[in-house]
Amino acid sequence: MAYLVTGHPIPVGFAHYLLTEQHQDLAKELPLDSDYSILPNDYDYIDNNDIVRLSADRQSIRVLFRASSPNNSILLTEQCNNYCLMCSQPPKAVDDSWILDEIESLIPLIPKETRELGFTGGEPTTNKERFLKIISLTKSYLPRTAIHILSNGRSFRDLRFAEKYAEIGLPDAMVGIPVYSDDPTLHDYIVQAQGAFDETIQGILNLKRLGQKVEIRVVLHKLSIQRLPQLCEFIARNLLFVDQVALMGLEMMGFTRANFDELWIDPIEYKDTLSKSVQILTKYGMNVSVYNHQLCLVNPDILPHYRKSISDWKNEFAPECLTCRRKSECGGFFASGIKFGYSKQLTPF
Repeated sequence: MAYLVTGHPIPVGFAHYLLTEQHQDLAKELPLDSDYSILPNDYDYIDNNDIVRLSADRQSIRVLFRASSPNNSILLTEQCNNYCLMCSQPPKAVDDSWILDEIESLIPLIPKETRELGFTGGEPTTNKERFLKIISLTKSYLPRTAIHILSNGRSFRDLRFAEKYAEIGLPDAMVGIPVYSDDPTLHDYIVQAQGAFDETIQGILNLKRLGQKVEIRVVLHKLSIQRLPQLCEFIARNLLFVDQVALMGLEMMGFTRANFDELWIDPIEYKDTLSKSVQILTKYGMNVSVYNHQLCLVNPDILPHYRKSISDWKNEFAPECLTCRRKSECGGFFASGIKFGYSKQLTPF
């Protein structure tokens, strides 16, 4: 346990002390021979029960978990067997198993009352045995926490692996799996992996056969919008049993910026297509959510499915939004969207 020093009195007995620059004068008042670090002021958000990682030389700090945030996601690896054109976390062909070691140390420290926790990548199931170990640890230490796993689903085509995952018996877990087109060729092109569509669908089928929760995630861009209504019809006819379908706006990070011209489409240009697609899914009684969009760029019929979904640490608003009376209802933008490009058709309410 570390103690964050913000004033007097300073208790004794902590393994480490943290001070922001504005409180660094208090370092001379720390208990004798205390181990301490001075943090830049932009770390002033650190609070009770947050978990940080200090480098051995105390020259760098990384915040691994924020107790007050509802948007904690844990990166398991930067490796992936897809190479998606719009990947916000471009894969790296490196041995990053040290991340898994860190996570195994992290999970027992996370507060038991944490409501939700995400696992992401890369592809989290790249190291199947370590993935299963981490999921099992999570069940043991966080039995009341909802778990959301972002995976391309291809590993679950291995029925035995899917069975091992199901046998862990997480009480509240969902695997979010992307499907970008009803046309296998187009899906495989978007994820830059031949045969990925078939493996993804087989993974979804295996998980649902074993009674596991699955969310289908569709990132909306110029390529996936082409056949979005057909994809929704395909999902409704063939994957009616999935637990949720999320239609998601584009994040301007990673490969998206490199492939901007091929991917970018102003949301106002596809708002009618989005409405039609949502109507198809709801007609079949499916649970539908629309993520990462702005209220003024969707039709009113989207509102029952509209979600404020962007993580708090990367959520911002454009200058045009300052006077909007519905700003508190709107999901806003990714910070990268504000920086690298967003719709010029914003209309404040």
